[in-house]
Amino acid sequence: MTTTARTTRTTTMGDARRRPVVSARVRIIGWMYGVLALALSALVLLTWQVLAARADAAADDELTHEANKFRAFATSAEAASFSRPEALLDRWLQGNLPDDSEALFSIVDGREYHRSQGTPPARLDTDAAFVRRVGGATEPSYGWADSAAGKVRYGVIPVRLGSAPVRAHLVVLEFRDVIAQPSMDAARALVLIGAITLVLAGGACWLVTGRVLAPIRQLRTTAERISDTDLRRRIDVVGKDDVAQLAGTFNTMLDRLEDAFTAQRDFVDNAGHELRTPITVIRGHLELMGADPRDQAETKALLLDELARMNRMVDDLLVLAKSGRPDFLELGAVNLTELVVEVVAKARPLADRAWRVAGTADATIVADGQRLTQALMQLVSNAVRHTGPGDRIEVGSHLDAGGSVLLWVADTGPGVPPADRERIFERFARGNDQRRTDGAGLGLAIVRSIAQAHDGEVRLAPGPGARFEMTLPAAEEAMAR
Repeated sequence: MTTTARTTRTTTMGDARRRPVVSARVRIIGWMYGVLALALSALVLLTWQVLAARADAAADDELTHEANKFRAFATSAEAASFSRPEALLDRWLQGNLPDDSEALFSIVDGREYHRSQGTPPARLDTDAAFVRRVGGATEPSYGWADSAAGKVRYGVIPVRLGSAPVRAHLVVLEFRDVIAQPSMDAARALVLIGAITLVLAGGACWLVTGRVLAPIRQLRTTAERISDTDLRRRIDVVGKDDVAQLAGTFNTMLDRLEDAFTAQRDFVDNAGHELRTPITVIRGHLELMGADPRDQAETKALLLDELARMNRMVDDLLVLAKSGRPDFLELGAVNLTELVVEVVAKARPLADRAWRVAGTADATIVADGQRLTQALMQLVSNAVRHTGPGDRIEVGSHLDAGGSVLLWVADTGPGVPPADRERIFERFARGNDQRRTDGAGLGLAIVRSIAQAHDGEVRLAPGPGARFEMTLPAAEEAMAR
C-alpha cells in the first residue's frame, strides 16, 4: 500500500470517527415521530377545514332563514297596515330576539336607525363605513365583513312600500367565528390530544425499541469484546422474533468460528509438537553424515523414512483439521455389504492374518462411502499393528430395527489395557504397549472425527481382544433390500 493510499484511508477513517453516530433507536423514534406527527397534522388540518366549512354553511343557513322569515312577515296582512318602512322594521326588530351568534339592525336614509334586543358579539351598526357600504343597496345582497368578534356573514334586504323609492334596509349579521366556536374548541382539544399522544407514543416507543434492540446492543458489545484468544462469549437469546433469530444466528457463527480457531490452534500445536522430533533427527543426521558412501546410503534411507513419516503425519493432521468443515463429507448411497467386503479385500495384502467378513447388513444408507472406508481402514491398520500372524481380524456391519448402523473391526490380539480405553481416541495418544509405536497416534482420532461428522460415535467394546464399534444414528434414508 502506497503512502498516499494509507494517508487517504487514515483520513477517511478519521472523518468516520468524527462523524456523529445516530443510534438505531433514535432513528426509529425519529421516523415514528415524523410519520405520527405528519398523520396528526393532516388529521387536525382536515378537521379544521371541515369544521370551518360547516361554520360557513351554518352562517349561510341562518342568514337565509332570517331573510325568509322577514319576507314572510313583509307580505303578511299585518305588514300592510304600515305606511312607513321604518315602522315595519321596528315591528320586526321588536318581535325577533336574535341568537347569541347573530344581530339585526335597520338603516333608514343611510343611517343606523334601530337594532335588535340583546348584546351582540360586536357592534357593526356603529361602524359608519360599514353602514355606508350596505346602506346604498337597492337589491338583496350578501357578503363578508370583519369585526372585533371575527368574521361576519351579513345580508342586506332593502325595504320598499309600494312604488316609493328605497330608503330603509334590514341588515342581518351572522358571526361566523362565534358559530364555529364549539367546533374550534373541539379542534383545539384534538390538537392537545395529538400532542399528548406524541409524548406517550415517544415514551412507549423508547421503551419498546429498547427491549427489541437490546440483543443488537448486546451483539455489538459481544463483538467488541471478542478477540482471537476469547471466543467463548455468547448472546442471551430471548423470544422468537427476528432479533432473537439474529442473536441465535450470531451465536451459531461464533460456534463455527470458535471451532475453526480451535482446530487451527490444535493443528499448529500438534504439528509443531510432533514434527519437532523428526526435524531434529534429520538435522542431526545431516550434520553428522560423513563422506563414506555406505554411511551416506544409511543416512539417506533413515532420512527418507523420517520424511515419509512426516508426510503421513501432515496428511492425518489435514484430515483432522478438515473434519469440522461443512464440506468434509460428500454424502451418497452406500451399500453396507459392498463396504465391508471392499474393506476386507483391501486389507488382506497388509499382513498375514485370518481375515473374515463377520456379517453384513443387506441395506443401503446415505453417508460418505470414502470416509467410512477410511475409518474402517484405520481400524484395520491399528488391528494389524497389534496382532501377529495367525490372529483373526474381522469386519462387519449391522442395521438394527430402529435404523441405526453399526460398523465394527475386531481382532484376537492382546486388547487394550483398561487405563488406555478412553485416551487412545485423543490426538497423538499411544497405548502403553511399546512393541509397535511407529504411528503418530492420529489414527483413532481420525476415526472419531469421521464418526462425529456423521453424527455418530466410536467406542471400544469390552471383551477379549480389541473390538472397535462405530455407530451411526438412525436415518430415514436407510433402506433394507
